[in-house]
Amino acid sequence: MSTKNMLKSKKAISPILATLLLIVIAVAAIVVTYAWVMTYMTSTTGQAGILLRKDAINWQSGTPKKIVIYVRNTGVADATIDAVYIGTSSTNLTLQSSVTYNSTSKVVSKNGGTITITFDYPWSPQTMYHFRIVPTVGEALPIQEQAP
Repeated sequence: MSTKNMLKSKKAISPILATLLLIVIAVAAIVVTYAWVMTYMTSTTGQAGILLRKDAINWQSGTPKKIVIYVRNTGVADATIDAVYIGTSSTNLTLQSSVTYNSTSKVVSKNGGTITITFDYPWSPQTMYHFRIVPTVGEALPIQEQAP
């Protein structure tokens, strides 16, 4: 048998099988793309689940002077405050060790929950102060405020 006759005797797959094969390939590509997008979106939105915002700062004069910061969580996940920093510029912040919270757990509830952060600090009038509220997970809240 010659090669010319061999090529003519081979038959292709039927159009129905070819169509089914293309559908299977398309569905597999869609499933892989969906899995990748869902994994990406889950990791991205998980980090954005905590959104801290400053409500107000209360400068209390007296002995000792105190600063009270009211923080709200507008995110979709509870936030736990890990550390509070203060300084006269954003580059020389110092960790505050004697911080008290209105709840003992340091948790700011999701969807608009608030927390009151109070600490002693010898602030001076008309001085610009920089704060950094750091949650255990998520982005820190930088605040810049001038004392009255």
